[in-house]
Amino acid sequence: MSKNCPYLLTIAGFDPSGGAGVLADIKTLELLQVYGLSVLTANTIQTESTFIKTTWIPLDFVLESIRLLLETYPVSVIKIGIVPSLDYLEAVVLSCKKWVPEVKIVWDTVLRSSTAFDFLKIENQKQLHHILKQVDIITPNYQEIVKLIPFGCSIENGTFTLSAYCAVLLKGGHNKENTGTDDLFIANKKISIPPTHKVFYEKHGTGCVLATAIAAHLALGEDLYFSCKKAKLYIENYLNSNPTLLGYHYA
Repeated sequence: MSKNCPYLLTIAGFDPSGGAGVLADIKTLELLQVYGLSVLTANTIQTESTFIKTTWIPLDFVLESIRLLLETYPVSVIKIGIVPSLDYLEAVVLSCKKWVPEVKIVWDTVLRSSTAFDFLKIENQKQLHHILKQVDIITPNYQEIVKLIPFGCSIENGTFTLSAYCAVLLKGGHNKENTGTDDLFIANKKISIPPTHKVFYEKHGTGCVLATAIAAHLALGEDLYFSCKKAKLYIENYLNSNPTLLGYHYA
């Protein structure tokens, strides 16, 4: 790792299998030459295929932890993972912006685990939009985007609506019409990012890894498009690293 590598803070849950959450984030950051700091939002009892229980970390504890890290290290990008509510998320986002106004924020919109455990419900569109104004990019899949867009909108029109607040990378893993192609929505533009490699295996925690790789490339000075494009290549290598649900991180 370079002596001058940037600092990145991941605010997410703990997955003891190492496939998702802060453990997966730190593995990704180390490989991409970014120094990773972390604050836990939740502790879980799970494996890559079974989810038993989650315990949320009190908000005041999380905010105190974040404040200390942001006051100590020159963090340029923050990645946020699982949170229990929009109120919790809003407090985290606004506090980060208060302490480091110029920091970039990537929100991995994890509404449900790959093992079908619900984390977050979107119950207030106005509050959601207020939060998105403080965020640089969100990374929903096709199952998540329908819960984020205004009721009654088509996926494309709804995603354009959200992109007026922040950039949206709509992941293509569940896109039945064009599987594997991600679409980056920035204001009034949609940029498609097709797959580079054929993907052979599924993995637990791919959303965490992809969002963190995007955040890492932003910290390294890339713009949103190239950060998403390079992160896609990273995740393809991760998916193809072995046939199990737990991926390997390698250059």
